[in-house]
Amino acid sequence: MTVSKIIQANVAAENTNDITIAMLGLDAVNGIIELVEQQSASNSQLTVKIFSVIDKRIEQLFASQSFKDILQIQPETQLVAIEGCQRVKLNQGRLVIDFHLGDYEQQLRQLPLGGTSLIAHWICTAEVDSHYISQALFWQMAKHSEDSCDCVISAKLTADVQQRLLQLSQSVGFAHLASAIVDDVPLMERHALRSQQVTQQAPYPIHAAVNSGEIAVIGGGIASASLVLSLAERKQKVTVFCEDSDLGQAASGNRQGAIYPLLTPDNNTLSQYFQQAYLFSLHRLISLTSQKHAIDFDLCGVLHTGHDERSRKRVQKIINGYHWHAGIAHAVTATQSSQLASIKIDEAGIFYPLGGWLAPQDLTKASFKQASQLSDVTIRLNTQISALENNQEGWFLVSNGQRLGPYKTVIVANGKSLTRFEQTKHLQITGFRGQVSHAPTRAKLSKLSTVLCAHGYMTPMNNALHCLGASYVKDAPHLDYSPQEQLDNLHKIQDSYLNKDWNRDIDISKHSARVGVRMVTRDHAPMMGPAPDLEAILLRYEAHQLTPASRKYWQNTPAPVHKGLYILGGLGSRGLSSGPLAAEALAAQICGEIMPLSTDFIALLNPNRMWMRKLLKGKAIESGSE
Repeated sequence: MTVSKIIQANVAAENTNDITIAMLGLDAVNGIIELVEQQSASNSQLTVKIFSVIDKRIEQLFASQSFKDILQIQPETQLVAIEGCQRVKLNQGRLVIDFHLGDYEQQLRQLPLGGTSLIAHWICTAEVDSHYISQALFWQMAKHSEDSCDCVISAKLTADVQQRLLQLSQSVGFAHLASAIVDDVPLMERHALRSQQVTQQAPYPIHAAVNSGEIAVIGGGIASASLVLSLAERKQKVTVFCEDSDLGQAASGNRQGAIYPLLTPDNNTLSQYFQQAYLFSLHRLISLTSQKHAIDFDLCGVLHTGHDERSRKRVQKIINGYHWHAGIAHAVTATQSSQLASIKIDEAGIFYPLGGWLAPQDLTKASFKQASQLSDVTIRLNTQISALENNQEGWFLVSNGQRLGPYKTVIVANGKSLTRFEQTKHLQITGFRGQVSHAPTRAKLSKLSTVLCAHGYMTPMNNALHCLGASYVKDAPHLDYSPQEQLDNLHKIQDSYLNKDWNRDIDISKHSARVGVRMVTRDHAPMMGPAPDLEAILLRYEAHQLTPASRKYWQNTPAPVHKGLYILGGLGSRGLSSGPLAAEALAAQICGEIMPLSTDFIALLNPNRMWMRKLLKGKAIESGSE
């Protein structure tokens, strides 16, 4: 029986609408074709988690045109064989395929627990790599599985491998086709392993909505739009409250925004998150455009160069510090830079081949439009929420003296106003004003064929205009047009590429620009997760501080949060790259699903992280401190 036939039989036998199936090894392309076809006729959601080692075979498969065709991957983008989870959503979100790449056991150890969804069926495919099979692996598989989970072993494997896999699956209590009897002892061990991991996750707990009902989302930009689309794919009823007269009017209203990952020389957790998130953003973009939504974009690549000795060393440190996959980033010489840009650059640097630019407002509106086609989505414009109130009925949103609600679940995703509410005012996040300048294209400028990023950035033309930017002013007193910032934007790009005739063509004299506020965290990671209850944290802190015992307390005790209230924000200047995956993960968390993030990423993004990092180290904290 083929993998797809096994899945088909399991799905048909399920009484619930949604099911999660996992595979060790990536089976034949034909199997995935059958899977996509059969799921297209179903209204339920199927999640398939494919665990595969990174080898030449997976590289070739990801690069093959047949594989791209199946996953509706356009020529401009692709899956990339890097460690971690890459999520692909097909059939309007009803089919979710997660590619977990790397060591099987390590990928499973990083899989979070906390929702109501567990893996219902395991399949050991003919492509399973026996070198990575162990008892420890099967306990990790069992930990993330339902008590009644079975394990099907491909008959194409050698008899010895089949026998070994059978013995391991029996030892951890997996049911089999021949018998539905499950041993209590392995089940007790699996429950203990789950409990142990949930305790380990305590500083950054995962909370599904108790009863989601109608969900309220505050905000009308990229963060809100991405979240509402992810919720709509899960058939959630959503009401959006936007204070502006139209969607995407604040920081999400720029004409063009660059999309590329933030990399660090040591490829730390932030760098790893940005790669996974960036790839999901590209998938989201292509998926929306394939469904005929109008979005201006060009995945023409992003060229990152230095502009002085210090920045050149930084760029070289990034490119030389880690062995980057060529699909993520690769070094370019000064000559190659000029060839890629189609204008004279003469600076060595980094090229992000899958990156480029897109119109944020287009993406915002397309996401909301697609969401409205999939579920019951109501958008209320010109509705400023000034306060949040909570009682036994749920959350009420206060607007112009009216109390709207109650809602069991509320997400604050309103960009620059993220800290407006009593419950969010202490979030450690700062607003930075950014003015983006517009310059009409001219003969030499029109040749620019990739996004330039140095001291400033500049985009290829769209609608006969280039975008230059951007200023970066902390806690700016106003959002009026600034002639000085306009001039600074021009000088940034001219100083980055000295004595070039094309940058003398840049004309900012018409004073065309756009000003917005980006909310930035100190560690440059977005905020995603339950809203921290700082009052409760400080109250507990009085009894648990600055001792070894207090450190143990905070390590093992779930951090206090506001029940039913979530945060999505702090996307900074690379929200196009970081936002959609954070939104997808939050939607999964709210709906009790397995999140497409590692436990390290959840800790990285948690709105509570600044306080918890100090508490876990036994350091002092105070309200508003970082």
